[in-house]
Parts: sequence; structure tokens; C-alpha cells
Amino acid sequence: MRLVVVGADGRMGRMLVRAVAQAEGCTLSGAIEREGSAALGQDAGVLAGLPPLGVPVTDDPLTAFAATDGVLDFTGPAATVHFAELAAQARIVHVVGTTGLSEADLAKLRAAAYHARIVRSGNMSLGVNLVADLVRRVAAALGPDFDIEIAEMHHRMKVDAPSGTALLLGEAAAEGRGVDLAEVRVSTRDGHTGARRPGDIGFATLRGGSVVGDHSVIFAGAGERITISHHAEDRGLFAAGAVRAALWAHPKPPGLYSMTDVLGL
Repeated sequence: MRLVVVGADGRMGRMLVRAVAQAEGCTLSGAIEREGSAALGQDAGVLAGLPPLGVPVTDDPLTAFAATDGVLDFTGPAATVHFAELAAQARIVHVVGTTGLSEADLAKLRAAAYHARIVRSGNMSLGVNLVADLVRRVAAALGPDFDIEIAEMHHRMKVDAPSGTALLLGEAAAEGRGVDLAEVRVSTRDGHTGARRPGDIGFATLRGGSVVGDHSVIFAGAGERITISHHAEDRGLFAAGAVRAALWAHPKPPGLYSMTDVLGL
């Protein structure tokens, strides 16, 4: 499977280049960066700390998408929406690990999925998606007598909050309870807030240092607490999951998929 990495000179982009180069069943066919990037013209493999791969970084996604089978995308919301449109035109696989997408952005991805095979997840790791499945089941089993709080911590450079993974876990908890997360989500508490509203799902966000990603879902009942946690120690696991998602989606019909589909959960 031929794969293009967009944002190839970023931290995740370099990880994705390495993951593609080291995985069986795929090859790097293109590497994209924004116009004016210092990486343009450089070999994507060398940028990623590998021997040369013979794939220069360009700012021409249209040409790259026309000659590939899929794209791996951990960029930003505006760029991801643009790449989704191009992936739909090319009828290819688009793996989206971008976080911070708005409802309007997601609507555009759903439209693109009529022609592209889009796999989108707030987290591409096997462990996190297994945790989400557990959270869904525990929320359904415990019912409303247990309060749900989600705590997450990431490195100081992360620009969106709560994290995509925290929202993924929040969606899982809401699904387990049969409610809409948007109706029960509480992302900020400050000042005299009053008592906690029954049924809310709260989020606490921490930022600092070089933390790759820590997430905990707390079910707090009367006299007892259940905590389900995941700690990411290497970004390479996200890149490996993205490659796995692309290979899984390659033979599938157009549609919008998640890592739950990829892992068969």
C-alpha cells in the first residue's frame, strides 16, 4: 500500500514516516509540508532519522494524493478538512489522528467519507481504544449512582483541551449511559460552582513538561471509586496504529470508520 504523510516535518509526521518505512505491506510514496517550510526538497527519510528513502518533501498534496493509496494525517483542523476533500476526489484512504476538530469540521469529514475511506480517532493506540471499550461497559453497568470524571495530562506544547483522547473516553462513557455527551459535558469549574449536577461527565486538563499522554476515567460512588487509566510513553504507538488503520481500510468501501472498527471491538 502506498502512503503519503502530511505534516512530514512535524513531531508526529516524522514518527509516521518511520512507521511506514518499518511496517510490512506499505511504502512511503509522498511527504507533504506547508508552503515555505524549510523541509521542502529534503528527503523525508533523512528528516525522520532514517537512511534516504528517495521521497522528497513537497508542498503539492494534489499530485501526491493522485499517485497514492492513502494518507496519514496528524496535522490541524483546517488542513485536515482540506486533505479530506482531496482524499475524496482521489478515492483513497484518509487516516485522521488530528484533534480539536469542530462539529463543522466533522460534518465535512462525513461528507468526504461518501467517496474516501476515512478512519478517524482521537487516539490511534490499541490500549486507549480497549480502555474506551471498558469505560463504555463500566458506565452502562454502574448507572447514574456513580459520578464520572476524566482527568488528562499532556506536554506543554499541546494546543487543544480537553484532549481528543479525553473526549473519546467521554463519548464512550456517555454511550454507556445512553446520553449525549454535549448535554452532560463539564469542561470548566471555577469559583463558587454549587453542587455537582447528577449525570454530568467532568473533564480536568493538566499541561506541563514532556508528558506524552496520561488519561484516567474515575467512577466515584458512595464509599468507593473505580479508576481506569492509560499512560502513553512513546508516540510511536500512535504512528503504528495509524499505519494499521490504513492497511485495514484499504479494501473497505467508502465510509467513516473508527479504531473501534479497525480493532473489531
